[in-house]
Amino acid sequence: MKFQVNRDVFSEAVSFVVKLLPQRNPQPILAGVLIEAGDAGLTLSAFDYEASAQTTIEATVDEPGTILVHGRLLSEIASRLPNAPIQIEQDSDGEIILTCGSARFTLASMPVQEYPAIPEVSGESGLVPAEEFATAIAQVAFAASRDDVTPVLTGVQLEVAENELSLVATDRYRVALREIPWDAGTSGAAATTTALVPARTLTEVGKTFAHSGNIQVAFSGSGDREIIAFTAGNKTVTSLLIKGNFPPVRRLFPEATEHHAVVNTGELIEAVRRVALVLDRSAPLRFTFTAEGVSMDASGTEQARASETVDATLTGDDVTLGLNPQYLLEALGALKSEFARITFTSSDNANKLSPVLITPQTSGGPESFKYLLQPNLLLR
Repeated sequence: MKFQVNRDVFSEAVSFVVKLLPQRNPQPILAGVLIEAGDAGLTLSAFDYEASAQTTIEATVDEPGTILVHGRLLSEIASRLPNAPIQIEQDSDGEIILTCGSARFTLASMPVQEYPAIPEVSGESGLVPAEEFATAIAQVAFAASRDDVTPVLTGVQLEVAENELSLVATDRYRVALREIPWDAGTSGAAATTTALVPARTLTEVGKTFAHSGNIQVAFSGSGDREIIAFTAGNKTVTSLLIKGNFPPVRRLFPEATEHHAVVNTGELIEAVRRVALVLDRSAPLRFTFTAEGVSMDASGTEQARASETVDATLTGDDVTLGLNPQYLLEALGALKSEFARITFTSSDNANKLSPVLITPQTSGGPESFKYLLQPNLLLR
């Protein structure tokens, strides 16, 4: 094998494919990046049985072939090379020689024949607007659980229904839901389908494809090897779906209620950040909603207490409840709205442990983003 390639193009391609690889892989062979040189240029791939990334770039190929080289090391080297074309070739001893300007590296070749086959996607697909999809992922993925004990809660549930794609995540204490347009086109994709995608993988997809115009989303495989693929331009990411039944959290959202408060999102964020400084990490923050505004009180430790009041408009009776400040801050940061509507879902004002619904305050129409947060028990 022998080829020449633009330094910046090659560095970006290697960086893309290694992003999804775990820092520590139990199988050393999976730490490699597969590079295939042929008439179409270079195809770079990485795969760890759970997720894969693949991209094709232009290159001048003198001798076609396939090599496997340690991915993170290659990425580090490529990002620090001088501003000159890169030449890579494999010598008679099987070693990989990389030269760029006056820099020269000799890298060990990994056994290509031991590398697993990259997943192929041939199933039904649809299109989503990339920027909106990336925003939706950011608004939802943080609500997924980080505890691997319950794998189904570590994913984001994608639900296709006709011309709409919903993203749902929960960790039992909160639920985040966002809906965006879905274009099935002429692919004949099923009117309804679901896919439970690891939140970590989906987050990387959002960051990578945020400015890619449209993203093609395809569903493929069956049984224990069901996968989803995201393709934009010359890049594709696939992910093995999480098996299991995602909890039916949609039914937790209330139909409608007029008992709510409207508050400036930025002002509430800043106040919560300040008052929560004196709280123990797991302690809730006390909120009291009245006609005068919303007041926050943190009893904190023996060394400090804090309180603050922010203007708010309340419709309905006064409410006092405890909320996890970090969970609330994440929801408010995801709103993308100047004003937040905090709706109290219980028809019984005495029940202070009913979930609160947080949505953007809009002039009308259905909400595309909803966040349900379970209050905490206040000890006093």
